[in-house]
Amino acid sequence: MNIILGIDPGSRITGYGIIKQRGNKLEYIASGCIRMPAGDLADRLNIIYNGVSQLSQQYKPTEFAIEQVFVAHNAGSALKLGQARGAAIVAATQANLPVAEYSARQIKQAVVGKGAADKSQVQHMVTSLLELSGRPQADAADALAVAVCHAHTRQSLLSMAGHASRSAYGRLHK
Repeated sequence: MNIILGIDPGSRITGYGIIKQRGNKLEYIASGCIRMPAGDLADRLNIIYNGVSQLSQQYKPTEFAIEQVFVAHNAGSALKLGQARGAAIVAATQANLPVAEYSARQIKQAVVGKGAADKSQVQHMVTSLLELSGRPQADAADALAVAVCHAHTRQSLLSMAGHASRSAYGRLHK
């Protein structure tokens, strides 16, 4: 059993999603947003760090996954997003969590089945996959999607490793 903390970083709103994975079964634990007031970026980064640290202490995740930065038209926004990611990653490493990073395209592909999905499609699929009673807020849904992507990727890698082991075992014992 693994508990995965997924993060959708932002310098104003950082979404988080926590799921439990047992084999192919995913179970919702919690989700929400770390909201930062307007003001100094250093103070907001500290809020992200403290928020992720508190989530790690409260839910005891075994793995951490975060969305990678994509460079859009505004370099300043990309830099702030990178700093927000950094604060969250440092909090995860301080909690001794392994860190996995996924592009927005990988996350959408894993959850919706197409890398160009929009936010409402991600919300719908997260709600369906985790059997939620209602749609989570967009940033929380994105964070849950990061966690689901990590769970699916992890399960695929384990399956491939098991298949490779069985293939090697078969070759050795012929």
